[in-house]
Amino acid sequence: MELKLKFNKDGLIPVIVQDYKSGEVLMLAYMNQQAFDETMRIRKGVFYSRSREKLWIKGESSGHIQLVKEILIDCDVDTVLLKVEQKGGACHTGFYSCFYRQYNPEKKTLKEIGKKVFKPEDVYKK
Repeated sequence: MELKLKFNKDGLIPVIVQDYKSGEVLMLAYMNQQAFDETMRIRKGVFYSRSREKLWIKGESSGHIQLVKEILIDCDVDTVLLKVEQKGGACHTGFYSCFYRQYNPEKKTLKEIGKKVFKPEDVYKK
């Protein structure tokens, strides 16, 4: 079966990135066709930045790369799931996962539950 991804009207497809060992969801990003092709070629997470309107390789600034171990496509062929070996933290704020806060609907509060693995000021020196 040939893969024919369904990109949205902006030419993008959502990508869920998951730790291949623990199953923890690390981040949500987007790819265009070029980012998908480059990810397949180098087997590292390559995404499309909507704010900067360009491709970026996860870890190009921080060194915290994502080695792609498995690629899954959903039933509608409009979402990609990358199972990766995360080197360092996935979140630019220093946490292992971008999903490091838990919402309490009764109290309407956020609580940090994730593990901080680096100091952003040490990594993103400008």
